[in-house]
Amino acid sequence: MSAAPRFELPLPDLAPWRAGNTGVEGVWHFDSGQPGRAVLITALIHGNELCGAWALKGLLEAGVRPARGTLTLALCNLAAFDRFDADRHDAARFVEQDLNRQWTPERLRAADSVERRRAAELAPFAERADWLLDLHSMHEPSAPLLLTGVQPRNLALARQLAAPEHIVIDAGHSDGVRLRDFGRFGLPDAQAGDSRSLLLECGFHGDPASRAVAQDICRRFLQAAGTLDAAALDAALPGWRLLDAPRQWALTVEGAAVARSPRFAFTEAFTGLEHFAHAGTVIGHHDGPGQGEPVVTPYDDCVLVMPSVRQARQGVTVVRFARRRPLA
Repeated sequence: MSAAPRFELPLPDLAPWRAGNTGVEGVWHFDSGQPGRAVLITALIHGNELCGAWALKGLLEAGVRPARGTLTLALCNLAAFDRFDADRHDAARFVEQDLNRQWTPERLRAADSVERRRAAELAPFAERADWLLDLHSMHEPSAPLLLTGVQPRNLALARQLAAPEHIVIDAGHSDGVRLRDFGRFGLPDAQAGDSRSLLLECGFHGDPASRAVAQDICRRFLQAAGTLDAAALDAALPGWRLLDAPRQWALTVEGAAVARSPRFAFTEAFTGLEHFAHAGTVIGHHDGPGQGEPVVTPYDDCVLVMPSVRQARQGVTVVRFARRRPLA
């Protein structure tokens, strides 16, 4: 494993915002009283992913309120966040189970872990939402990625947002369902009505730039949803909107490597978006450096998406393989 990059993003003070106004800790809900979309923005699904917490804190401090529809802001895994230590930030990802793998009726009903009980508290807000933006960050330094799932409606929204540069089209993970794919968010376009859901990976957990990325996409998302118009957003959130991406690329995931044990190792310190011209290129081994069955690129012109062994254990995806094309 490569040495962890330095964690430079400060810990946000969430004390003034922990109570929420819904009876559920960390969840704030605002109703305009006017017709419009039910918008949900979530952060801290993982307790060491601070950029989204900074963005939600900023929205709350700015007094952002919807002009149309409703706006819900949720600080999700506060129990994991409370364990945060910049020198051991991976340990604050979750308490017992990954909160972003619990979004099926069976797991929500189980209530047998901190994260499953918290997911059950949050599920009604997700069920009522029309549009969802889920803010995350990454184990390794890398360019931001916007994950759309496989539904064309979400890819169309990513194109409308005009940022970030790299858009990942993926079907999820083998070890559980993400919030972004929960309920009708995971349905085909013909059955999903007006629902939209995006997951933004803002960059490395500890990079201060990840905060600016989270703020930028929140600003874009609220305008696209019709929650507020551009002038109101610019007045409330000066400096939040960054430049549009010069162009956008679609990265369509067509495979993944899943660890068989914590010993999985890459051949190099990959961080993401590395390109390999030829199928069969060895990029890792299941049983340690140079040991056990090799992991190879499955096709020509293969791009690595979010490679990391920081959470490697049996059943965990350690890298996804994608084909890249310009997003028209």
